[in-house]
Amino acid sequence: MPADAVGSLPGPADGLPPLVDHHCHGVLRHAPDPGTFAAYLTESDRPPAAGTTFFDTQAGFAVRRWCPPLLGLPAHCPPDRYLARRAGLGPAETRRRLLRATGIGTYLLDTGLPGDLTGPAETAADGGGAGFEVVRLETLAERLAAGTRDAEEFTDALARAVRDAARTAVAFKSVVAYRHGLALDPAPPAPGAVHTAARSWLAAGAPRLTDPVLLRHLVQLAVATGRPLQLHTGFGDPDLRLDHADPALLTDLVRTTADTGTDLVLLHCYPYHRQAAYLAAVFPHVYADIGLSLTHTGPRAAAVLAEFLELAPFGKLLFSTDAYGLPELYVVGSALFRTALGTVLGDWVSSGAWSAEDARRVGAMIAADNARRVYGLEGG
Repeated sequence: MPADAVGSLPGPADGLPPLVDHHCHGVLRHAPDPGTFAAYLTESDRPPAAGTTFFDTQAGFAVRRWCPPLLGLPAHCPPDRYLARRAGLGPAETRRRLLRATGIGTYLLDTGLPGDLTGPAETAADGGGAGFEVVRLETLAERLAAGTRDAEEFTDALARAVRDAARTAVAFKSVVAYRHGLALDPAPPAPGAVHTAARSWLAAGAPRLTDPVLLRHLVQLAVATGRPLQLHTGFGDPDLRLDHADPALLTDLVRTTADTGTDLVLLHCYPYHRQAAYLAAVFPHVYADIGLSLTHTGPRAAAVLAEFLELAPFGKLLFSTDAYGLPELYVVGSALFRTALGTVLGDWVSSGAWSAEDARRVGAMIAADNARRVYGLEGG
């Protein structure tokens, strides 16, 4: 299974559909300066240590490996040369060239981040695909709170807003891992407790939502819609505590939502990807995402993917890039997925553990088919 170029595996020649990127973000409409560009190569929200650069990371090296040839430069060219070429092309042409090289056909885009970013339709148009919205619950609540100071009015509006969003969005997402941690009480909070919490939050000027009662309430509102609920787990920026983002902490919530008809999708997972794989293995409504983990592990991505595949049923794993800000991260996410998949499945076929037919079928499941089933995109 060759895997030495973007689009080589899996691809149409292998009978596989275009990739479904089931969790991603918008791309900057403007050209970032070199420092801003490099900041998107890390989950840190701080400057690099003195005398270092974020280009000297697995993500930085992956950008230099995969992206320069798409802009007419040799692979591994120096960052300053790459950034100069990028600036010469302009942000629109750069987006178009890079996104169209990924092999992604469908983008499920979380619209909850601030900034001058492309939305689902614009991102998909640049990439030559289809785009759908994933609604971030905490952002939805914070936007609603800006227009009211009455707790009852707010809670009524919030319930309506979640129901309305479910009519057009393909999924909801929660970042409760950042706001509180994943060890939430899984029981729905009583209405009185919700109103009391809302009253206190609104009286404080509705700052960043961290109240555990309101966070639990948001999760329950989303579960009640039947739309898939994406949950951030595992590593992220320093705003979270990694030990509070272990997906195993969701076990009680997983149990209480087992008969609701709502699927839970565990995002990112690393370094707890084996815990996420276990939950996906034992609970029918739990799925695990391999995105972001591969982007930040570079040539070790094959080992990480193999660890996901140790225990998770193959129909429970979903591809994503979690790309944010830079179209380069879409390229890197898809390229590392393809190369890792080619390495892992190719080795198993060569050893006789798997047949080539099964390898192609499982590759298609992870690349697109599982996401199409979970998010109801079969006809898309």
